[in-house]
Amino acid sequence: MAQQHGIIVLFDVENALKTRSLDGNTYWFDNMKFIGSTGVGTEQLETIVPGTYFLDGSQATEQVLNWLPAALGAIPPTVPRNYLAEQERADDRRTLEELAALSGEGGVSEADLKRLQQRVGKRAGRQSGRGLTAAKLLDVTGKTTSGADAYNYPAPVITDITGPAVTEKIIYPAQYGSPDMVYDGWYWAATVDTSRPGVYSYTVHVQLHELVERNDELVWESVDLTCTSSLKIISDPKRNGFTGAGLGVLPLPPVPAVG
Repeated sequence: MAQQHGIIVLFDVENALKTRSLDGNTYWFDNMKFIGSTGVGTEQLETIVPGTYFLDGSQATEQVLNWLPAALGAIPPTVPRNYLAEQERADDRRTLEELAALSGEGGVSEADLKRLQQRVGKRAGRQSGRGLTAAKLLDVTGKTTSGADAYNYPAPVITDITGPAVTEKIIYPAQYGSPDMVYDGWYWAATVDTSRPGVYSYTVHVQLHELVERNDELVWESVDLTCTSSLKIISDPKRNGFTGAGLGVLPLPPVPAVG
């Protein structure tokens, strides 16, 4: 069975949108540090991919890379798919209950009414400059917020993987469907030709989303950016993960004879 390598790319979405660049705004992690991956937690990750071979020199199973994007300071993608909509509806209910309570107290002031109207059914938007309008958003804790407070961005989306590792046919990337709905049932993966040791770079094409106002409507507008990383294929005989020795029967400790 192919060995699975998980690569998590954490994006500072807010700063990337301000600078229109992913340089300095990505943090890379993988699950191969124990073998020798370097730059974990930085944008200079070099993922180790063992070119696994049996002890007789024949090539063992291929390796598989899996890329999973996430946004820094955003609501985790593992929450239920309807989480955002449920939080918005809950805030609308609280607003209507507050309005009813104010009405029962002998009337609603114009200021209170305007404040509540801004909360019900609203979405955050951007004015002609860079300032946010006073409209409803969810912050990173899932609570509604407004004004210039930090708000939750949609998850980054990987749209393509290119670069020398692809053109030299070292990796064969593609988008795959999955029953795991954390990433909307889609993720990017690639098989690796481990018969050619060396260091190969690749480029990840990423789509971020910025909240803008278009024709008096508030929409998430896509912003396409790229970032790079690399993998290092090494020649390493296939070994037992418990003992570090070659494949075979696990060594058993001597058992004293029972008299």
